[in-house]
Amino acid sequence: MSKAYKTVVFDLGGVLVDWNPAYVYRTIFKTEDSVRYFLKHICTTAWNEEQDAGRTFAEATDVLVQQFPHFSFEIRQYYNRWTEMLGGPIGPTVSFLEELHKTGLFRLVALTNWSAESFPVALQKFDFLQSFDKILVSGEEKLKKPDVRIFHLMYEKFAIDPSNALFIDDNAMNVLASQSTGMDAVHFTDPVASISRIRQLLSVI
Repeated sequence: MSKAYKTVVFDLGGVLVDWNPAYVYRTIFKTEDSVRYFLKHICTTAWNEEQDAGRTFAEATDVLVQQFPHFSFEIRQYYNRWTEMLGGPIGPTVSFLEELHKTGLFRLVALTNWSAESFPVALQKFDFLQSFDKILVSGEEKLKKPDVRIFHLMYEKFAIDPSNALFIDDNAMNVLASQSTGMDAVHFTDPVASISRIRQLLSVI
């Protein structure tokens, strides 16, 4: 017998939204190796995630420019051209979200690691975000996944019972963190396989 889920919690980046800083840096650097080096050693994932936890773009940029002054121009393009990093919606997952919304069977929530400064852009750009009943943005709360406190905050703010909620995220660490708080989770790897698995769990054909 399938579990009777009442709430489905979606991550956004990598699940519903294609986002990749390489889209910008491929127009700045001449080789793919240079792009990879810059994003691995200068504007790193860990550095960007500090903005997801509440640090301002200005502060983050200044920190790196002081560390790597010879990359000053390239560093500043990260947030000057941030919107160009948005590749667009991930079509199959967006269609599935809208399908769930139309059924009215589940409460739909988004839990995203996203800067408070740039999330308003996403709200304007992606109409499908209106399908969510609630959205919790890490940058607004100054907490980010996989810190379990952000899951507990979501449960409290939105009156979610984790025992009847299902979480979907492309980051394995976030999946493990959610499971440690009592919420079932699906590690989103690709739209076809992951949506098939979610359909099975939700008994949605």
